[in-house]
Amino acid sequence: MRRAPNLLSEVFRVSRAGVPARVAALSLCALALAACGKSEAPKADDEPKVSGNTVQFPASVKALPGIAGETAKAGGERMLTLPGRLVWNEDKTVRVSTPFAGRVTEVLVPPGTTVKAGQPLASLTSPEFGVAQADARKAAADSAVAAKALARQRELYGAGIVAQKELEQAQADAARAAADLQRTQAALSQYGTAAGGAGAVIQRFPLRSPIDGLVVERNINLGMELRPDQPPAAPLFLVTDPTTLWAHVDAGEADMSLFKPGVTVKLVSAAYPGETFDGTVIKVADYVDPTARSIKVRLSVPNPDRRLKAEMFVTARMKAASFPGIAVPSKAVFLAENRNYVFVRTAPNTFVRREVKLGVTLPGISEVVDGIKEGETVITDGNLYLQDILRDATAVNAVRAGAKH
Repeated sequence: MRRAPNLLSEVFRVSRAGVPARVAALSLCALALAACGKSEAPKADDEPKVSGNTVQFPASVKALPGIAGETAKAGGERMLTLPGRLVWNEDKTVRVSTPFAGRVTEVLVPPGTTVKAGQPLASLTSPEFGVAQADARKAAADSAVAAKALARQRELYGAGIVAQKELEQAQADAARAAADLQRTQAALSQYGTAAGGAGAVIQRFPLRSPIDGLVVERNINLGMELRPDQPPAAPLFLVTDPTTLWAHVDAGEADMSLFKPGVTVKLVSAAYPGETFDGTVIKVADYVDPTARSIKVRLSVPNPDRRLKAEMFVTARMKAASFPGIAVPSKAVFLAENRNYVFVRTAPNTFVRREVKLGVTLPGISEVVDGIKEGETVITDGNLYLQDILRDATAVNAVRAGAKH
């Protein structure tokens, strides 16, 4: 209204200019009314509406920050995750040492070489080995002489020339000579060599591989002096079959009952993201580590393509528990009035509170046996906010109902 004098002045000014005053006044009044008719647009109503156990936001609300949900699924399980380490399969691993003292004269295989059982790995010059060969040859000669003497005594005894006592003595001598021969030959055979022919005593001893496998470690050099009574800190050769490895897993006392011989465990390695390897439980330790309070579990891990390597760190995963009902995140369930509830999204902006009955509870997951169906979306973030809206609206409605009476 403070602009009215200005409008009258404008009417007089226009009238002096030759425009009829009535027309000018009507025009200016129309402009004034149009200007006065302008006002701010009404604000959109973004407040949620509550009906029973349903909270509905207007369609004008395009986003609901702080409210998120997940789909309920059928069945749930708890996965046990344990640290582990790969090692050589000791049932298929040998650590080669020398039975004789001697000097290394030749190294025949480098690490990484595939060898056969009985294949020489290195050569030693060993006087002790020469003595063992000489003992074997002497025993062979003594055995031959004793055998011939026994044959003669039998002939003489048959002719009645010698007494039975002499025959028995010859039998005992032959038996002792034969036993000594077997002992010396068995010793040489155990070391992967034979006595050889007459006069074939040598001091060159071949250090052989006892099994088929891969040479993964070598701790021997030319000229090294070796003594069996003073073994080196590491084996001269480590030969193993890497197509099967062992995994040592640290399990907790509470999970010990899950690891039974024959149970399959999944292994994952940082070296092969997204891949899993099977391991089979073959042994559970008979004691608990007093420091870590864990139990060592041994797994057999097939490794036919040799992609896995000893001393790799792995993670063992296995199903520890499961249930058949509907699985929802534990944080989706909240307690109100001593009852368990969840909010279910039934439409983009509509949320319904439902009472649920719970079954098995696992870390992070709860089983719902009644109240939720598979595929429905339960609210995991913002459910308490929706509960506050529902509670406040219920309180207001109760006050209004009391005022009417």
